[in-house]
Amino acid sequence: MSLNHFFSRLASRCLAVGLASLVLLPLAWSLLGAITAAWDLSAWQALLAQPQLQAALGLSLWTGVASAALAWAGAAVLLSGRWGSKVPALLALPHAAFAIGVVLLLAPSGWVLRLVANVWAGLGSVGLESPPDWPTTQDPWGVGLFVVLALKEMVFLLWMGLAVLQRPDFSKRLRLEMQLAQSMGYSVRAAWWLVGWPQLAPRLLAPLCAVLAYSLSVVDVALVIGPTAPPTLGVLAWQWLQDADPFTQAQGTAAAWLLLALSAVVVALLAFIYRAVLKPWSRKWLTRGAAPLTARDHQTLAKPQPSSAAWALRAVYSAVGLALAVASVSGVWFFPALRPQTWTWGAWAAVASDGATVWTSVCLGLASAGAATLWVLLIWEFWPMRWRSAGRSAAVLALLFMPLVLPAALWALGLHRLALGWGWDASASGLGLAHTLSVVPYVALALYGPLQGFDPRLRAVAATLGHTRWAFVWRVQWPLLRGAIAAAFAVGFAVSVAQYLPTLYVGAGRFATVTTQAVALSSGGQRSLMAAYAALQWVLPALVFALAAWLGRARRFSPPAFHPRPTAALG
Repeated sequence: MSLNHFFSRLASRCLAVGLASLVLLPLAWSLLGAITAAWDLSAWQALLAQPQLQAALGLSLWTGVASAALAWAGAAVLLSGRWGSKVPALLALPHAAFAIGVVLLLAPSGWVLRLVANVWAGLGSVGLESPPDWPTTQDPWGVGLFVVLALKEMVFLLWMGLAVLQRPDFSKRLRLEMQLAQSMGYSVRAAWWLVGWPQLAPRLLAPLCAVLAYSLSVVDVALVIGPTAPPTLGVLAWQWLQDADPFTQAQGTAAAWLLLALSAVVVALLAFIYRAVLKPWSRKWLTRGAAPLTARDHQTLAKPQPSSAAWALRAVYSAVGLALAVASVSGVWFFPALRPQTWTWGAWAAVASDGATVWTSVCLGLASAGAATLWVLLIWEFWPMRWRSAGRSAAVLALLFMPLVLPAALWALGLHRLALGWGWDASASGLGLAHTLSVVPYVALALYGPLQGFDPRLRAVAATLGHTRWAFVWRVQWPLLRGAIAAAFAVGFAVSVAQYLPTLYVGAGRFATVTTQAVALSSGGQRSLMAAYAALQWVLPALVFALAAWLGRARRFSPPAFHPRPTAALG
């Protein structure tokens, strides 16, 4: 090895460590801050003595596990009927905005009961003249929370499944195996369930664990549509952490750590079920197969695509979007009329006059998504190849994806301790760092598949033409991956717009975003203003996703010509 090559490799590794420390050091500091806040025995005793603990824990457990299970099953069905589809428009809708739209549909004065009242009256029966006192939202059983979480996390798992299916190494092999199964007499759908899903499901276990952790500890969605008497344990922890009394804050910290322990138990149980039951069962199916289907089975399974489940999901999201749009411009709207008696742009005028809130949301989203995307791209280039596959990367990856598995209140508490320790509390820089740390795992997930599947032979061709690594990256690799890079940036922007607890904790109430405004208004009576802010939560990411799709379209931008470098004449 030459001396120049040695120093080049050393510089590359130092840059990789430096880039990693830019994100991993704040993440580790946040985790350490959350850990140091947990060692208070009296707080744990007070938590265990709380009369609401058992009911709140039960609500968190059933809504989190049941919604994750339904999301898992729904994603499997959607992947079988939407092979190669894209879900950016559904992914752009934040959880809180979706919950607000569901409330507008299902509330006692919502569209569904208005429609029921009109149909009932049209049949000649006595109609509903006033909104009934039915617990269709904020129900004590957490059904509304369960439905919202299942429908939203289903889209996340669908997105992760499509990302795996788009990897060249996996998709090519799976396509050949699917064709082989069809040549043996199986329909497309049967081949998917017998061959495709058993191979894809293990690759979605990590995203499923993230879904479980989020669903068990969600706060903003539970504030909008979840139960209130008692609330879930995540909401209780958030309420206690907001208290001015230090002892109550310590009790909230203990509740957040109890949620983490609950998530760990559920994930360990899931791993045991997978290893003991699902893995042997799927291996048996893959190796032994099943009896060939009859002609009647083929007629039943080989139906036109996409499936009815995909249409149903699109219909639900369309209804939510329509409810937000109509409610944002509605004025006087007496029950049980199906449309408002008056229309007004007053809510949107109020949003326009609150330019600081919109500007803060846009700037935070652009800055955090841009920083996260650039960091992931650079760390991929500088990270040595043997470090990517070696066991030494396990700790780095575990720390990088920490925001996905920590309870929301615990993660916000760690970010707050980080901001306090670094003197960035209630500052724009501290809030930007908090959003960037929350965005990085999602951008990394979005870019990992395209970067991993990029053909390495192109780099060798560029090297033989005399071009440096960075000339290849800037003029070949990134232009060819511009669609994936733009999509990852859009995902990061949407995640930043949806941030609620980090904005409240680190911003200390000095920075309002469209999400904090929408959640705050969900408990009041300003329906049109709440709907306008919630609709803006969807509009802003949707615009960025549309721009990303336009930028990533084939032949939208032609890269500069890539010719061999001129060399001196020989002899």
